[in-house]
Amino acid sequence: MKYALIGCGRIATNHIKAAVNNKLEIVAVCDVLPEAMEALLAKHGLEKDASIKRYTDYKTMLAENELELVSIATESGIHAEIALYCIDRGVNLIIEKPMAMSMADADEIIRRSEEKGVKVSACHQNRFNIAVQELRAALEAGRFGRLSHGSIHVRWNRNRGYYDQAPWRGTWAQDGGCLMNQCIHGIDLLRWMMGDEVEEVYGVTAQQFHDYLQAEDVGMAVVKFKNGAVGTIEGTTNVYPKNLEETLYIFGENGTVKIGGTSTNNIDVWDFADEGEADRKNKGLQEATSNVYGNGHTSLFADMMDAIRRDRKPYVDAVAGRNALEMILAIYKSQKTGAPVKLPLTDFASLSMEGEF
Repeated sequence: MKYALIGCGRIATNHIKAAVNNKLEIVAVCDVLPEAMEALLAKHGLEKDASIKRYTDYKTMLAENELELVSIATESGIHAEIALYCIDRGVNLIIEKPMAMSMADADEIIRRSEEKGVKVSACHQNRFNIAVQELRAALEAGRFGRLSHGSIHVRWNRNRGYYDQAPWRGTWAQDGGCLMNQCIHGIDLLRWMMGDEVEEVYGVTAQQFHDYLQAEDVGMAVVKFKNGAVGTIEGTTNVYPKNLEETLYIFGENGTVKIGGTSTNNIDVWDFADEGEADRKNKGLQEATSNVYGNGHTSLFADMMDAIRRDRKPYVDAVAGRNALEMILAIYKSQKTGAPVKLPLTDFASLSMEGEF
């Protein structure tokens, strides 16, 4: 399957690794900085591969190559623009989170991809973590009974050096704050596990220690789900001195699960009323990861390739990307208005927050 990557920054190494692991034919890479492309390819021993073309303009790349799958890993603010251009040319996509920066763009990606018959996967790779998959299986089997509440805690550190690496970070136009950049994976998992249908979100965000940014470095929210369950969200990049945890709790009448680790990759608590022999392997389960992004990109790429071949929806589709974005923009809107926000949200963007802090 012919593949190309647009954007060769920090997360791009996971995309190239996933492409190599899945034996994709890497046709081209694209970045406005030629040195970024070379550094990325060298990291994977591909710098001498003459069959991989280099481009500084993705439109030229698309015009000159027949591509079946492209992943977009640029700064967040141009994800939607590139995605819509690719969709119009019939190219299947994996889009790094967030899928877009406005509800209008996210809805247009869904509408246009369905109209053109193009597959789009939002890159929420933590859904493929072993611990997360075990939790999902228990949930779908009804083992929790009625859900009471759930919570996600993303307690990480991002210092001045991180933001100095790329000028777009922490800006409303290109990134958003800790909720949009660092916490979106956890927020995606919470919404997905709690039934996806959200009634109302009330949130508060603040900028405590990162006064050189435009956006928030801590955000808290309470979520009312349509099934009656309640959720809480805590996300921050203010934890001293380094990343502490990304922890997901789900509480039901017949079960309690706590998934922890740096990227929701370990099972810390696994208790069910109907406990059996098979549950023992989940108690204390740990999935080794080399970085906070976990191992899920390879699985997400494999699923996307299978979705293209079998003409089915990808496991993490564009609607999933939209739903995660909607949660964060609802928190932002709640901060801006000081009031709870009813979903669905139709008319809000990260740029709506300009001048908030």
